[in-house]
Amino acid sequence: MLEVHQLAVNYRGIRGLEAVSFRVEPGQLVGVMGPNGAGKSTMFKAMLGLVPRLGGVVQYCTCPLHCQLERVAYVPQRSQIDWDYPITVWNVVMMARTRHLGWFRRPDRASKEIVRMALEQLNLLDLRDRRIGDLSGGQQQRVFLARALAQQADLFLFDEPFTGVDKATEAIILDVLAQLRAKGKILLVSSHEWGGALSHLDRLLLLNQRLIADGSPQQVMTSENLQQAYGTPLQSCSDPDLDANLFC
Repeated sequence: MLEVHQLAVNYRGIRGLEAVSFRVEPGQLVGVMGPNGAGKSTMFKAMLGLVPRLGGVVQYCTCPLHCQLERVAYVPQRSQIDWDYPITVWNVVMMARTRHLGWFRRPDRASKEIVRMALEQLNLLDLRDRRIGDLSGGQQQRVFLARALAQQADLFLFDEPFTGVDKATEAIILDVLAQLRAKGKILLVSSHEWGGALSHLDRLLLLNQRLIADGSPQQVMTSENLQQAYGTPLQSCSDPDLDANLFC
């Protein structure tokens, strides 16, 4: 189980998170939703120790998460990645095996097979020798999803994976998430543009510096909760088939 208790962040004098608490069981796909500046990315980074915490505890299997980062796969927003760096698709995904192999060891046969399977699963094997800067936005997103798969983690944090991708890539990502959930992995996914993906979630966390609501998408996306999160009246999501792009 992943347990986040009273997580708080004060970043450069600005309160980023305030006493956020939740639990996630294995085999759950949990969405994180909120307006720009709500603290979604900050929460992921604070959980991993990438930004300092003002307070709070983050545990996985009753041990501090920052002590077992080898069990975590983190995919940051595309805007945080240097796409001009001269590296091939194959080498990006192979980077996931560094923690297993060590920095100065050559990839073994097992790691090469893991990387090949990850690329094949994301329909990227034919692009393995391409530089990442030459790919489309959707292809780039799939490369970093393949890297997460090759890491063979237990806990996955995806920050805005649906941003700037086409419908075909969105379907591939959702299929991979479903497969990971079926294997008992813990999945946290933040997004501004849920669209039809909203119906795939087990739970939704509505965030704006503090945790406003936690439950099924239908339970969370009420007019009252959305008013608190976005500060303006929005249509509720009582209909599970409602297009969640209304809440971008």
